Amino acid sequence: MSTEPDPDPKSRDALAVAAAPLVLDLQCATLAEVPSQEDFEHWVSAALAAGRSAPAATEMTIRLVDEAESAALNRTYRGRTGPTNVLSFPFELPPGAPATGLLGDLVICAPLVLAEAADQGKSPRAHWAHMVVHGTLHLLGHDHQDDDQASAMEALETRIITSFGFENPYESDSGPDDQ
Repeated sequence: MSTEPDPDPKSRDALAVAAAPLVLDLQCATLAEVPSQEDFEHWVSAALAAGRSAPAATEMTIRLVDEAESAALNRTYRGRTGPTNVLSFPFELPPGAPATGLLGDLVICAPLVLAEAADQGKSPRAHWAHMVVHGTLHLLGHDHQDDDQASAMEALETRIITSFGFENPYESDSGPDDQ
């Protein structure tokens, strides 16, 4: 796991002050090099702070996988062949159950994220941050099914990603492949 700090550590401190408690279960089922637990917590916290109107305690899982597991999940849940960079599974509260802080799960294909970063001329850290922010915003209910939604979501992602000191993720040839 990489422990390299974000380009601007001040942004991490500012966001941590405003963030509500986060419990992040990070599951690593890949041999690919991945960022640290702290990085994932930082990126998720920033997306949570920017993506919803009020802070709330949150629990979620991020599972880092290889191509085979990503492809199997993509086929089962989206009816698409091959691996995908990030899959979002929002938690659905059963009717009548008391509210919880459970947000949902992200499944990120580590080798695909690294390959996309290279193909798009991005740093791996910047692309990891983008995939985590993008997936977390999906868990919060943000989407890009029509042009207005896509514009709003991309603007929010760009604001979050650039706050880390990374470049606009949409200034390259392609963004997340689930559009």
